[in-house]
Amino acid sequence: MRKRGMKDEESLITKIVIVGGGTAGWMAAAALGKILRNAEYSITLVESDEIGIVGVGEATIPPIMTFNNTLKIDEADFMRATNATFKLGIEFVDWLRLGHNYFHPFGTYGVEMEAIHFHHFWIRHRLAGGQRTMEEFNSATMAARAGKFGRTADPSPLPAMTYAYQFDASLYAKYLRNFAEKLGVKRVEGRIVDVVQRGEDGFIEKVVLEGGRDIEGELFIDCSGFRGLLIEQTLKSGYEDWSRWLPCNRAVAAPCERTERITPYTRSTAREAGWQWRIPLQHRTGNGYVYCSDFMDDDEAERLLVSRLDGPLSGKPRRLKFVTGMRKEAWKKNCLSLGLASGFLEPLESTSIHLIQSGIGRLFLLFPRSGFDPAMIEKYNAMSRTEYEHIRDFLVLHYKATEREDTPFWRHCRQLPLTDSLQERWDLYRREGHLVIYPNELFKESSWFAVFTGQGVAPQSYHPFADNVPEAELERRLSLISGDVMKRVYNLPTHEQYIAQYCASAMAMATA
Repeated sequence: MRKRGMKDEESLITKIVIVGGGTAGWMAAAALGKILRNAEYSITLVESDEIGIVGVGEATIPPIMTFNNTLKIDEADFMRATNATFKLGIEFVDWLRLGHNYFHPFGTYGVEMEAIHFHHFWIRHRLAGGQRTMEEFNSATMAARAGKFGRTADPSPLPAMTYAYQFDASLYAKYLRNFAEKLGVKRVEGRIVDVVQRGEDGFIEKVVLEGGRDIEGELFIDCSGFRGLLIEQTLKSGYEDWSRWLPCNRAVAAPCERTERITPYTRSTAREAGWQWRIPLQHRTGNGYVYCSDFMDDDEAERLLVSRLDGPLSGKPRRLKFVTGMRKEAWKKNCLSLGLASGFLEPLESTSIHLIQSGIGRLFLLFPRSGFDPAMIEKYNAMSRTEYEHIRDFLVLHYKATEREDTPFWRHCRQLPLTDSLQERWDLYRREGHLVIYPNELFKESSWFAVFTGQGVAPQSYHPFADNVPEAELERRLSLISGDVMKRVYNLPTHEQYIAQYCASAMAMATA
């Protein structure tokens, strides 16, 4: 018997087609396969071995743990399969000025007191002439600096350390493919040569493969990368260019042999015309130079990157072109885009894989039952825009708040315009250290505080509640908190020791 309000079963949306594999496609396939266990649903992923995968996203942020836990993935097994290491944050080198570095850690600083965030007490301490650095109040920072990692179970009032992963993105996609196929996801090999739309409303009806095979669907998920085969080439969603705020538009990526210790963090080093990433995995180190073509040509960027690697080159450098921005409609008609098909924000804060994950989460929240409600699609797109704009502003802060004037690129960055939303945040922080975080915003108070402080933006004052604690008592508390952090870090094993006993990969052991 049909429940009240339920349409006929024949009208339910049950045929899902994912176009493109890679990290985005197989994350979507694995998540849908896990959640849509009902036999009525069919999930087909179409990909071609002839089409390359960008695969630059090797560093992640803590929400990926939620994704893996939802899939009930065994952490140690996944880490062995992807040559993964642990990540406690990002070290930023030469961003404020040459010779300067700071750390953007996961997790919070200190502990909240007097109903306000800890950073207000640190600001009060510094404005009064105190010399304690912000780093000594964050466990992840101090553990990363010491090359240590481990689960925290000490009795201190400090929050547990938060972490993420650094892994081989291509192996992660392979791992998820195996996971998804066991759940019944069907993979079809082939190159799409045509997309057929319904005449009455322009909805996508099917994709046609080379050789003439049709793959019909009701909900299509575009994971075809920058080209946006469905969302852009077919449905003409449109693209919003953010180059005026984020000028980098090129990248060259190159792996090298592992020669140094495996650091539990990603490094971002500001360079002549952009920045260089360093991501240590168990078996190799991932590297890349993100730059602006107005200030450096491709050959020079590749030459400089290769000359600065930790060890011998272990793969051919790959060049990428991109335009920072987002689709004007990430979901249009019966097609939703994920990953590079939906937009691109350079991997300065390791958000690429997270944006895939959050897009999947929004799809689950607004999953269509028997039709495509325009209001539902509009809500999805509004939520996507808000997330992209918040992350965009956070990235712009890194470029704008700098003292560097040593190259034309950095002089250009000092003149970058601020978005209205970033200007508002900046002004609030400069006046009294206020950090207003919106609901569901990715980067919380501790992240904005770390980057504002690391990039040399100093508040003129702080929250008045921070004066509730007498000076001598505040110094006592700061000393206790700093001491608890150091005790915690002292008792942790090294990052390499922890990996060796918990999740060492066969490839890493073979090359050790």
